[in-house]
Amino acid sequence: MVKLTEKAIAAAKGIISQSPEPVNGLRIMVQVDGAGPKYHVGLESESREGDAVIETGGVKVFVDAGSQAHIAGLTLDFVTESGSSGFIFDNPNPREKCACGKSCS
Repeated sequence: MVKLTEKAIAAAKGIISQSPEPVNGLRIMVQVDGAGPKYHVGLESESREGDAVIETGGVKVFVDAGSQAHIAGLTLDFVTESGSSGFIFDNPNPREKCACGKSCS
């Protein structure tokens, strides 16, 4: 369902270990609106009803039921460029169509 690159696994482990609150993994959420899908990642302490829980490289990833269909085949990477860093979502699935009928990212 979701693949994490080695860089994403290392970054997730570092972020989780530094959290002042108890954290067991990452939560990936997809918000779909007229502009296409928007991906969000955050820290999570436990699974919720309907979640898919994927463990890869020692990192748990929690995905809510509404987001599961949108992340099939998704690869989560982590990049550091020019002093900034962050998670990058690579979804090989066809892009959603927005309200105007065009393909949006």
